[in-house]
Amino acid sequence: MEKKIQTFAELETEATRFVKEMSPKVDGATLVTLSGELGAGKTAFTKAVAFALGVEEVVTSPTFVLEKIYVLHNQSFKRLVHIDAYRLEKGADLAPLGFDELMKDSGDLILLEWPEKVIDVLPKPSMNISIVADTDDSRVITYG
Repeated sequence: MEKKIQTFAELETEATRFVKEMSPKVDGATLVTLSGELGAGKTAFTKAVAFALGVEEVVTSPTFVLEKIYVLHNQSFKRLVHIDAYRLEKGADLAPLGFDELMKDSGDLILLEWPEKVIDVLPKPSMNISIVADTDDSRVITYG
């Protein structure tokens, strides 16, 4: 499925639709990968998902801290885990973040930016999302 997004309000609407369609897996975390060039909107999409899940904290890119975990209330997921693998060199670099343990918890919704950096250790994601910036500043989101 492909969706063209013109504004941040449309992105929030799309993220809300996405959240409503996601439900926890019974055998581990729900992993969603986010691919796209720098500035494509991966973190903006994550912010919109966090908002849709009721996160009240300011959601920023975890580029330098690599991972941020948000506790969710009154949601089907218990935690939103936001990982930015941009600065990682290989999949083994996820280990210090406790990635394997996070993947075991069916209450975790993990949004992982730059999956191509750590593809060698990633399990099959529940959803792959690609975001491409268009010349008119819109974004095309492709779900697969």
